Amino acid sequence: MSEHIRRCRVEDEFYFKEGCHIIEVSNSSQDSEVSIARARVEVGKTTRWHWLNDTFERYVILKGRGLVEVGADNASEVLPGDVVLIPPQTKQRIHNLGNEDLEFLAICTPRFSHRNYHNLDTTT
Repeated sequence: MSEHIRRCRVEDEFYFKEGCHIIEVSNSSQDSEVSIARARVEVGKTTRWHWLNDTFERYVILKGRGLVEVGADNASEVLPGDVVLIPPQTKQRIHNLGNEDLEFLAICTPRFSHRNYHNLDTTT
């Protein structure tokens, strides 16, 4: 496979403690400026409140219907094609409102690092 093509491989999906399933499509030290992950939230589920330190995140909604909460803004419904902009150190979570899995790309700059992830949900 060409070094210029990253495949989204379903078999690489893993469950992340945030409450969603992730495929790291592109997250490499060779491209440290950006990472791209495909996230999947199951029907009726909500991710945990969290924020990313020093990382700007964008959700590009691919499939399904969600309710996103970012910072102090009111919750907003999101649909395929919508882009959610999440500045660093801004609390966020997303709920699947639909009857199918909610899928979106999570695009981070600089690239996502687990050390920048902060769980804000103290209920569990």
